[in-house]
Amino acid sequence: MARSPFRFAEGTAVVTGAAGGMGEHVARLLAERGSDLVLVDRDGDRLDTVASAIRAKHPGLSVTTETVDLADRDAVDALSTRILAGHPEIRLLVNNAGVALGGDFARLTLDEFDWVMDVNFRAPVRLTHALLPALTARPGAHVVNVSSLFGLIAPPGQSAYSSSKFAIRGFSEALRAELAQVGTTVTTVHPGGIRTGIAAGARVGVNIPAEEAERGKKDFEKLLTFPAEKAAELIVDAIAKRRPRLLIGISAKVPDLLARLAPANSIRIFAKLVGASGNAKAARTR
Repeated sequence: MARSPFRFAEGTAVVTGAAGGMGEHVARLLAERGSDLVLVDRDGDRLDTVASAIRAKHPGLSVTTETVDLADRDAVDALSTRILAGHPEIRLLVNNAGVALGGDFARLTLDEFDWVMDVNFRAPVRLTHALLPALTARPGAHVVNVSSLFGLIAPPGQSAYSSSKFAIRGFSEALRAELAQVGTTVTTVHPGGIRTGIAAGARVGVNIPAEEAERGKKDFEKLLTFPAEKAAELIVDAIAKRRPRLLIGISAKVPDLLARLAPANSIRIFAKLVGASGNAKAARTR
């Protein structure tokens, strides 16, 4: 059934991870399209800077900030209560916030693993569950859940991150099917290597040697070439068109194809492609 385009100026958009990267750029673009905003992040200073810039450019919009650590389940529940009390006209939820953790599973602690799952999966689930009655009460609402390249393939050293991103992918697909009849649509986003601070800010398991940790971060950073502002434009366009699924960048599109055509060998093939690409870039810069 054909869906009407999403109408940005008819309610409030909630965006998590809005203090930088894709979340910041998505928030700015939503404001340009007339959405009131609730911006969520754990970095309160940076979040205030983003919100102030949006208010200055769009004085007619309501822009509220919420400084919250999404790893804290009680804080997420309290956040939901405040949002519902202050913004009953919610029309869009963008679950964008995410954290990364490097290290093979055998050397991670369960607390470390749970931290990633809490931020990347359980927080979006709890926030969506709490806000869903308000969303579905307004025909034409929309939910965006940001998965990852590593929600398509699961490389070694990314057991926690991939688990969280595969989980949010499955949750989104089930939710999309369940909400189809009530007029609320869902987009799952799989960014490839987006140029953000996620690699620099990634945690490394306490049992991982420093040299190995540094090497892992550098390998991760090799993928981060796609501009965050361009990724945000694609996400907002996908919202407007109510696209069910968005792959951003060749580093997401190639693994998606490999996972379909050669599931048993997709990681090995992708690793070779990334290595060849990195060597080629190094040769061009010499």
